[in-house]
Amino acid sequence: MKTPFLAAFAALVAALLLCVAPALPAEAHTSLKSSDPQKNAQVKALQKVTLEFADSVQFPVVVVRGEDGKSYEKGEPVVDGPKVTEAVTEPVPPGRYTIAWRVVSPDGHPLEGEIPFTVVGDQSVGAATSAAAPGGPPAASAPAAAAPVTAPAAQADDGGQGGVPGWIWAVIFGIAGIGIGMFLSLRKKP
Repeated sequence: MKTPFLAAFAALVAALLLCVAPALPAEAHTSLKSSDPQKNAQVKALQKVTLEFADSVQFPVVVVRGEDGKSYEKGEPVVDGPKVTEAVTEPVPPGRYTIAWRVVSPDGHPLEGEIPFTVVGDQSVGAATSAAAPGGPPAASAPAAAAPVTAPAAQADDGGQGGVPGWIWAVIFGIAGIGIGMFLSLRKKP
């Protein structure tokens, strides 16, 4: 009488462990806390890119790419604990840019993402050019450049996470554990 009870209890414990085990490694992943420039920001000039993560990271790759496809990073990224800094070539002309980054978290999980932003340049120079040539090409191209800024936001950073959600794995392993427990407790004994 005790054997079926023990088998069912063991199956329940195994099912609980299988449900909790897939969630444990996810706690060690780091995430991007902040960036300079921030996502969809408009900056006057760009001298460097700074990314700050929740934990220390290793093996960083940072690419600053303009809408023309040209890269603007200079040298290798510098890691200082959770901060990654990348110098950029100067001057960076006004336009839309994307910071593409990839790092490895302390548990070995790679993380990657993109941060779109816009360099607007010196506003006083832009205002003087617009006043000198009203209705000219700079004024006509400004709305066209500003309108698609939201397009990169659709390609939002998912933090490198993807695949099947954890709750689905928990349900699958839970059902499997219950099935194994029922099989062990209901089988005929020799």
